Amino acid sequence: MANKYIDSTLLDRAIVYAVKAHHNTERRGKGFPYIVHPMEAMEIVATMTADQELLAAAALHDTVEDTDVTVDDIRREFGDRIADLVHSESDQFEEGVSEEDSWHDRKQAAINRLMSASHDAKVVAMGDKLSNMRAIARDYAMQGDTLWNIFHVKDKASHEWHYRGLASALSELEGTFAYREFVELIDKVFKA
Repeated sequence: MANKYIDSTLLDRAIVYAVKAHHNTERRGKGFPYIVHPMEAMEIVATMTADQELLAAAALHDTVEDTDVTVDDIRREFGDRIADLVHSESDQFEEGVSEEDSWHDRKQAAINRLMSASHDAKVVAMGDKLSNMRAIARDYAMQGDTLWNIFHVKDKASHEWHYRGLASALSELEGTFAYREFVELIDKVFKA
């Protein structure tokens, strides 16, 4: 039986670009290459859509936030739609303010952006947020409350506030398996 042909040229380029951008970086406190997270986010997005640009945006979603890549770089390489989706998924850092001190404001801004974001942006965000929540759930099962020590903000209640805010902002996706898993993991970790 022959496989159905899918033109994945754009996605293939995005994956290679993301691999190069995240080269030699580790996922914080995990001991494995960072690229595993964007690839998982992309896989989650693939459960909701076959849109190659959304899959590419998921693969690239952390390049602007966590590497030297700029939104303009993404725009030049992959076009406006993907650049805008990556930008919408990137935290906005305030110069001169530490990650810890800006955490709550950045997370509230991200929740607010997601509340009014396009469906496409929510799909890409769902890939990222579910991947993060899966990692938290796995680590929490092994480490318990010591897990929070790897984060800039170590207060479990703050993380619960953040993830429940994200669930609310992404509720448009409640009919998807990804959204249901996301909420189940939030409830499991934070014992709702």
